[in-house]
Amino acid sequence: RPNAIARSLANRKRHMLGVVLPNEAQDLISNHFFVEAMKGMSMYAQTMNYYITYAFSRDENDESNYVEELCSSGLVDGICLLRAKENDKTIEFLKKRNFPFVVIGRPEQGDDSLWVDNDNFKASYDLNEKIIKKGIKKIAFLGGRPHWNVTKDRFNGYKMACEINGIYLDENLVVYGDSFSEDIGYKLAEELLSKTTDFQAIFTTDDLLAIGALKKLKEASMTHIIVTGFNNIPLAPYQDPPLASIDINAQELGYRATKLLIDSLEGVKKPHKHYIINCDFIERESFNPTIKNGSNG
Repeated sequence: RPNAIARSLANRKRHMLGVVLPNEAQDLISNHFFVEAMKGMSMYAQTMNYYITYAFSRDENDESNYVEELCSSGLVDGICLLRAKENDKTIEFLKKRNFPFVVIGRPEQGDDSLWVDNDNFKASYDLNEKIIKKGIKKIAFLGGRPHWNVTKDRFNGYKMACEINGIYLDENLVVYGDSFSEDIGYKLAEELLSKTTDFQAIFTTDDLLAIGALKKLKEASMTHIIVTGFNNIPLAPYQDPPLASIDINAQELGYRATKLLIDSLEGVKKPHKHYIINCDFIERESFNPTIKNGSNG
């Protein structure tokens, strides 16, 4: 096999990509999105004889520091980010340095960047349309940080579905958290219930939030409430009830992101700078809940 160090000296390429993972990715057992995305990245990188180095950030400031260190180290040819947010300092830094990067997620100014994403607005809109067609008019929204673009897109889809169907958007039904985890989902559901119990469904932007919400609803004897998630993680079918979720095809997201970045590094010209990956709604019992003994409503 060719010596990787000798090859990098010869062509001035390291054949190494840096991937900066957000803090919640450290719990890879429950947050399966990152496992699938990383798998997709590795699959394409291996076919092109590229290596990947992963780094976990403690918070958003930490992420920027990691990226600056990777750029300055000379160890990587390009960087993959796993989240886009408004006023993204990391993306601004990479653009100013003219350093190759790709984003899993839609950047605010995406025309001059490489990125892959789902159509989160459409996926959210379509799912809320399905909920509304069941005769549901009071849908709660549990989301991640409001300045994350994925949160904004999924909220806007939810909001548009309500508006198109003449449903008043009650601010008491909208609750945001600072990360995706079961504990945060439980706390958000607890916060929601402290404001109102007058809702028939909970639409969440992540499966872990939905799983936490299901736990809280069960404790509150509100098992008649529809609950839906995003990501279709392996834990989803094993909840009580099994969780209905939108499968975002995370492995494909990782694969396409890495392909975009490596193609750019290798000088392969493409007509587009981004991919939109299809979503699939996986219907399970939480979309058609049954009222159990002791439940209200």
